[in-house]
Amino acid sequence: MSNRRDFLAAGALFGAAAVARSALAAIPEAPTRGTPDMAPPLAPAAGRPYNPVVTLNGWTLPFRMRNGWKEFHLVAEPVVREIAPGMKARLWGYNGQSPGPTIEVVEGDKVRVFVTNKLPEHTTVHWHGQRLPSGMDGVGGLTQPQIKPGQTFVYEFEARRPGTFMYHPHADEMVQMAMGMMGMWITHPRDPKAVPGYQDADRDFCFILNAYDIEPGSAVPKVMTMLDFNLWTWNSRAFPGIDSLVVRLGDRVRIRVGNLTMTNHPIHMHGHEFVVAGTDGGWTPPGSRWPEVTADVAVGQMRAFEFDATEPGDWAFHCHKSHHTMNAMGHNLPTMIGVDHGGVAEKINKLVPDYMRMGERGMADMGEMEMPIPDNTLPMMTGQGQFGALEMGGMFTTIKVREGLAKGDYRDPGPYKHPAGTVAYEWKGESLNPQRAPTSRASGITVDVRKPAGHGSH
Repeated sequence: MSNRRDFLAAGALFGAAAVARSALAAIPEAPTRGTPDMAPPLAPAAGRPYNPVVTLNGWTLPFRMRNGWKEFHLVAEPVVREIAPGMKARLWGYNGQSPGPTIEVVEGDKVRVFVTNKLPEHTTVHWHGQRLPSGMDGVGGLTQPQIKPGQTFVYEFEARRPGTFMYHPHADEMVQMAMGMMGMWITHPRDPKAVPGYQDADRDFCFILNAYDIEPGSAVPKVMTMLDFNLWTWNSRAFPGIDSLVVRLGDRVRIRVGNLTMTNHPIHMHGHEFVVAGTDGGWTPPGSRWPEVTADVAVGQMRAFEFDATEPGDWAFHCHKSHHTMNAMGHNLPTMIGVDHGGVAEKINKLVPDYMRMGERGMADMGEMEMPIPDNTLPMMTGQGQFGALEMGGMFTTIKVREGLAKGDYRDPGPYKHPAGTVAYEWKGESLNPQRAPTSRASGITVDVRKPAGHGSH
């Protein structure tokens, strides 16, 4: 999974002080990973013990122990990320991926992070949510000099409180975050029993909500977009490229979610209720919790959802903003439902033989037909299930609850085998002849039709 990198030693800095070239030999390796599959949890080989997390379509950054310090090496650099099969994006990230690898430490650890800049412009790293010395907070110009291309900076601080955190630049932030520079940071409790509200989880997942505006057929995000994104992703992946969350029947499951998009996301789980057990500020007291099936995650927030996986099956897990479960949408289009444009379509077909009419019955046809699209572009609705087209994209995946899985088995078990008599079926008995309300024409109601004006946000 890892390889040695060539380090750019010239002008490297330790905080704001120069480091001699000879000292750079002590910099730890910077592992890299380019594949989009979900790596298994990385058990700690040294230091304090903890139960590791699993990063959705990602991985955990290895560390080394050196004179009592837990040392990591992040490399900020251009990367290529597969958003889903059939589309790759040219992003910026860390150690070969966007988002960068998850960093895992334990409360009380002395942490040292080397950051090497291989971007074409300066950068910093802000440790979002952490308590640390002001000079280690990573705000360029305010708390530290910018890390120029070719430089290496060092951040040192104690992991003072357990919880779920993120890291991202505080330098040319609008561009660098729009290009995918972000990652998760998990601080495990040193003594879990001493943390009110904390409970060990059998399976502990984490991911970041992020979004991109990439024109169909291109690969680089438009960094000036404020709200009208066309790719809504989890860990820079869109459905059907997002891995399922595979859990054993009876497992206590934790899902940690961070939001670095430009809008809020109501995250909805099918089949189970959960509680919000953790926030930006730490673990919530048990007396403050209540059951939910949907919880909003606002911009810049972290939330840890916990539930007991008591119901076997394949359960949808997604953002409940319906446009966020679609890919590459065009927004300035009229609604054609109920409009018969067959005659017009016949005339267009004489000029454009491959023209297909769509939208007069809704958009579901797009999930079933194969349409030509530009290279390196995802269809708006995609994915297949055991009963047909799923008609989803974007921020959507499944939680697969199965009996009999091994403790560390995260492999996709395939479609759920429903017990006999537990699948919805077509009614073939006598017609029910439902009573209809009077139509608008019969009741004398006047319907005004106005030209659509479009919208500019979500």
